[in-house]
Amino acid sequence: MTILDRYVLQQVGKPLMVSLVIGLLMLMAERFVRILDLTLGKKGSLGLVFEMLSYLVPHYLGLAIPASIFLGLLFGYNQMSRNAEIDACLASGISLHRITRPVIALSLLIALFTIFIFGWLQPYTRYAYRAIKYAVQNVDVYYLAEEGVFMQTSGRTFILDKLDRRNQRFYRIFVFETKKGKMRTITARSGFLVRQQRDPRPLLVLLNGHQLEIKGIVDPTADTLPKASSKLFSRAETPIGRKDALTFRPRGLDERELTLPELIATLDTPRKYASVRELRAEFHKRVVSILTILVLPFLAIPFAVGQRRQQRAYRFAVALAILIAYEEALHQGAVAARQGVLPIWVGIWLPWILLTIFAAVRYYRTCFTLRSDMFEVVYQFMSRLGERLRGLLPARWRRKQGETA
Repeated sequence: MTILDRYVLQQVGKPLMVSLVIGLLMLMAERFVRILDLTLGKKGSLGLVFEMLSYLVPHYLGLAIPASIFLGLLFGYNQMSRNAEIDACLASGISLHRITRPVIALSLLIALFTIFIFGWLQPYTRYAYRAIKYAVQNVDVYYLAEEGVFMQTSGRTFILDKLDRRNQRFYRIFVFETKKGKMRTITARSGFLVRQQRDPRPLLVLLNGHQLEIKGIVDPTADTLPKASSKLFSRAETPIGRKDALTFRPRGLDERELTLPELIATLDTPRKYASVRELRAEFHKRVVSILTILVLPFLAIPFAVGQRRQQRAYRFAVALAILIAYEEALHQGAVAARQGVLPIWVGIWLPWILLTIFAAVRYYRTCFTLRSDMFEVVYQFMSRLGERLRGLLPARWRRKQGETA
């Protein structure tokens, strides 16, 4: 690697890392609020938040890496163009294509890394996130309970008058449940939950209470009433919830939880919760997402080394609009391919082929010809539109903009 290669990678690497970090933070901010709402008040809630966020990082990396590479190339090469460093290289006989070689190699390395992300890391972390979310949602009733609020769990409706989390006890409890045509009402002065060794369900222990059981459904219009029994008790025990409710399903029922080798092995085998069409769409979507990384240098550099410096913002806007439109077309095409509305080559591969041809033509015109930019008309239109909009602003705002510029 020459000094020039290292310098180019340094210029591109700084904005790439900054945009990657900012992109991850922005993508995870909304999910962070939802996780806080889910885990607030749970045992070890702070640790749960960071654990769940760590499982989401690979998922959002798959979204942030292409955007960060694209922005890093735009800002890095544009900075070298504004500082006349690219002009100096061209004057000394170093072509623009030669300056691009280090970032092409960088995109190849990142594409290899994304194979690991899409192929192995995302499936395992997606399943781990869903498993811990399921465990949090099915946590002991004691940690979900609130004073004076009716709650339901496994066919039971209950309300607590007073809750002492420090001593892990609750007072004045009312429970109503229906099971196999029977209705039972329980009131107790106090109670607590006990963990069982051989049963994942917590054991509900009630002290000093009364139980009323009615065998059947009460019908006021009937001539006879169902049998009822009433008794007092000093201690009553019953497990809370179902055993299967506390055990998460095995990995792989969702096609997005399968690794690349597992997807390849099951492409022609329908699964219980995924059809062959859904498996193939998921596989091709991952392959196209990886190949997109290799196209980004050829797409970004023509927008970054434009001839007119004052059109930098417009070039960046057009470039980002093209990338966003491509990602949206790829996403919608994958959804249509999963549903059978479009063939896989149309819904998933056609957007990538069009983007590749567009990037190759633009790159060739920029690096090996002297033709003008095909988007020059678009930049001029946006520039004139911006001037007209600025003309509508008050004079003081125009003066401030002029001073800032």
